Amino acid sequence: QVQLEESGGGLVQAGGSLRLSCAASGRSFSNYVMGWFRQAPGKEREFVAYIWWSGSMGYYGDSVKGRVTISRDNAKNTVYLQMNSLKPEDTAVYYCAAGRPTTTPKATRAYNYWGQGTQVTVSS
Repeated sequence: QVQLEESGGGLVQAGGSLRLSCAASGRSFSNYVMGWFRQAPGKEREFVAYIWWSGSMGYYGDSVKGRVTISRDNAKNTVYLQMNSLKPEDTAVYYCAAGRPTTTPKATRAYNYWGQGTQVTVSS
C-alpha cells in the first residue's frame, strides 16, 4: 500500500523559511514523478513543484519560482520542499503526490497517490 506522509508545516512569519518533507513508502518510485501542490481555502489545488525520482532537476510554479527548492533523498525515500522568503499568500495546505504521468506533471491528474497534507500558515 502506497503511503505519502507530509511533515514540516507550521506557523511562520513573513520572510521566514520552512522545509516540508514527504516520506514515501509501499512501492518503488524509481519511474515516478514526485510533486508538491497546495490548496488555500476556497481555491483550486495549485502546482508548486515536481521532480523525477530518478532525476535532480526541479520544476516550479510561477508563484514560487526562485523561493522554493524541491529535492529528494533516495536512501530515505523522502522528497523535500525548501521554502524561503515566505509570504502570507503562501498560506495553504501543502500536499505531496506521486505518479507516472501521461500528461504534464504540473497537473493534478498526473498523480495517482496523494498525502493527507500539511498546513503552512504565514503571518504578516
